[in-house]
Amino acid sequence: MTLDEKYESLLSALRGMGRVAVAYSAGVDSTFLLAAAHEALGENAIALTAVTAAIPQREVQEAVDFCAALGVQHRLVEVDALAVDAFRRNAPDRCYHCKKHIFSTLWDAAKGEGCAHLAEGSNLDDDLDYRPGHRAILELGVESPLRAAELTKAEIRALSERLGLATAAKPSFACLASRVPYGEEITAEKLRRIDAAEQLLLQHGFGQFRVRSHGDLARIEVPEREQEKLFSLRHELHDALRALGFAYVTMDLQGFRSGSMNETLK
Repeated sequence: MTLDEKYESLLSALRGMGRVAVAYSAGVDSTFLLAAAHEALGENAIALTAVTAAIPQREVQEAVDFCAALGVQHRLVEVDALAVDAFRRNAPDRCYHCKKHIFSTLWDAAKGEGCAHLAEGSNLDDDLDYRPGHRAILELGVESPLRAAELTKAEIRALSERLGLATAAKPSFACLASRVPYGEEITAEKLRRIDAAEQLLLQHGFGQFRVRSHGDLARIEVPEREQEKLFSLRHELHDALRALGFAYVTMDLQGFRSGSMNETLK
């Protein structure tokens, strides 16, 4: 199918839902899905944003601002992921237990808004990575319209640009728990420290990055083209991350790569 045909297929599927709640994180995929749902269904498309310790407050605020600008009904849904033992223990299937808890809570909120459908933003490329959370989505009957329309990340960015969405060029993001190695307990304090460290990199103008937390060591990933810039800021960033509680601060020589914590599973 052409890109236009895929988009029409998506809109048609959304219209067929009648009324839908979109699990909205302010990322590239869910922003595009929400915009398409709004085009297809108008006021019968609503947004639900899960608020957890693993999501930076800046992302929540971006979700609030976008929904206000688009004129979409929006609810913030508090979810205590740290109350889930299997999430805190951080085994390789951590994401399954977290998604199960989050989407069960979102389902309750969706039904409370009179929605018989809950949709999320997984795309076709997500099948290429280790995604245990997808099993929870399937078990709960959450729909993935972008995957069903066979849209890839690149195609979603292209369509987002056509629609004038600011997220068209937004760097990819994953929850803060993905910065902690499997087997190391996830705590609220670790998540806050990671969030604060990444906020520092954002303030210094880095676009795509991760601060991986290995106990008291911070491993910073930035694209290779930005490694020289990171090195030039090494003293300032070292002192700032030490102040946050890290004893050691390092730069990953391989550079940024999504899902690098999964490399230990291969």
